Amino acid sequence: MPTLILLRHGQSQWNLEDRFTGWVDVDLTAEGEAQATKGGALIAAAGVAIDRCYTSVLTRAIRTSWLALAAAKQAFVPEIKDWRLNERHYGGLTGLNKTETAAEHGADQVKIWRRSYDVPPPPLVSGGEFDFAKDRRYAGAVLPDTESLETTLLRVQPYWEAEIAPKLAAGETLLIAAHGNSLRAIVKLLFGLSGDEIVGVEIPTGNPLLIELDSALKPISARYLDEARAQPLPGA
Repeated sequence: MPTLILLRHGQSQWNLEDRFTGWVDVDLTAEGEAQATKGGALIAAAGVAIDRCYTSVLTRAIRTSWLALAAAKQAFVPEIKDWRLNERHYGGLTGLNKTETAAEHGADQVKIWRRSYDVPPPPLVSGGEFDFAKDRRYAGAVLPDTESLETTLLRVQPYWEAEIAPKLAAGETLLIAAHGNSLRAIVKLLFGLSGDEIVGVEIPTGNPLLIELDSALKPISARYLDEARAQPLPGA
């Protein structure tokens, strides 16, 4: 039976500081490390044997995968890193404090930028502190200067269809350690959610979401392994 574990990275330093992070490569906090380790322990307790791990090219997701796999006693599992599993690109909001941004632009406008499905923030200015064009992780790629959840999905979906879905169709059990919005894009694809439905889905940090799939890669069951920190699931 194809099985998928979605694991949002543990708390990062900019999560703690309430800043828009996006593609900025910040690390986990001590709490984030503990969340990732606990996630791996829960995977071990559930008796799940992972065949392969996917993650983004951002440190907070990579280290989450390492800590979780080690705690699950499966550090040997092959791991593939790809920028298309990165967090949503927050454009011109990148690096800003969320509360201060709401005070400047209005809470309603910031809510639209953060929570709407298809309205992106203002674009990132080229050549600034957070311009990723010269980062060798993205060599040869056409990079966005901002993203909505919709355009994040359009980035994730081709990679899902070409790389990840075929492994699941072959019966593998996969761990994807990534980010809130790239994982929400996958949830939207798997559960066939509308744009309005996916904006209400929140994925907690460091809590493995175990999804069992049928041969057509449609969810049969889905549950968070840490029930105390679970969020409502589609159709629940």
